[in-house]
Amino acid sequence: MPRFFSNKRLILLLVGVIVLVALISFSLKDRQNATLPEQIVKDVVGFGQSLFSKPAHYITGTLDKIDGILNTYEENKHLKARLKEYAATQAELADVRADNKTLREIVDKKDSLRDYEPIQATVISRNPDQWEEKIVIDKGSVAGVKLNRAVITASGLIGKVVLVTPFKSTVELLSTENSNFRVAAVIPGDEAIFGLIEGYDQARGELIMKRIDSNFHVKEGQKVESSGLGGIFPKGLLIGEVTEVSTDDFGLTKLAYIRPAADFSMLDHVMVANRSSGVTSGTDGEVDEEEEGEDGS
Repeated sequence: MPRFFSNKRLILLLVGVIVLVALISFSLKDRQNATLPEQIVKDVVGFGQSLFSKPAHYITGTLDKIDGILNTYEENKHLKARLKEYAATQAELADVRADNKTLREIVDKKDSLRDYEPIQATVISRNPDQWEEKIVIDKGSVAGVKLNRAVITASGLIGKVVLVTPFKSTVELLSTENSNFRVAAVIPGDEAIFGLIEGYDQARGELIMKRIDSNFHVKEGQKVESSGLGGIFPKGLLIGEVTEVSTDDFGLTKLAYIRPAADFSMLDHVMVANRSSGVTSGTDGEVDEEEEGEDGS
């Protein structure tokens, strides 16, 4: 024992450990007020942190601002380039419209397959059992909606009106399983390629364009529009984009899968396109008493 107590270093180490454990246990207690040493240490550390953190935050903020300015500059250059393209396109479009107006005046033609008057409407109801087939909108005959009018969104064509009441209308979507629902379509280009939108592949989530002449070469990525020839849908309404091309069951014509331009599952605001030119009567794919309509009933 005397030899143990004579070792002063060991005694000091033991006392130091005891004091340290006591301080740790004391600091871990749930206390509302800090002791004076704790307050001094926290104030000193906080002051030191503020001395370093403020300049660091300032430098970081400055670098972020510089980076934002550089990004804004690049975006501005890109937008200016796009704006020039847009201006050129607008000028070209105005020129085409002027030429079209002049030519129509020459032949004394008042109506065009593209002409229609839009009626703004909102989707107010959708039956879960027919989610991919029909929607109900808040405009009816009082607002000028009629049967077999095309219905579109800002993205493209979605369907046609199949039922009208004074204040509501039912719209059948292109994604319907109704085999009689057809749309006369065209793939525009140097040589227009015509066909019919007949059917919807639920597994792929894509429309099927059939009766394409096998002599035409259809490529993936080509846009598909309404041709205006069926009597229901105005010409030039975007339908979608070709994703795959194959031959039909008999190998005589081609068919193409079309990714719809509009999202049928997320429909809110739509427009009913009241076509200016005449509308066929009869049901899609069926012969009416006087004529056969390709696009609608």
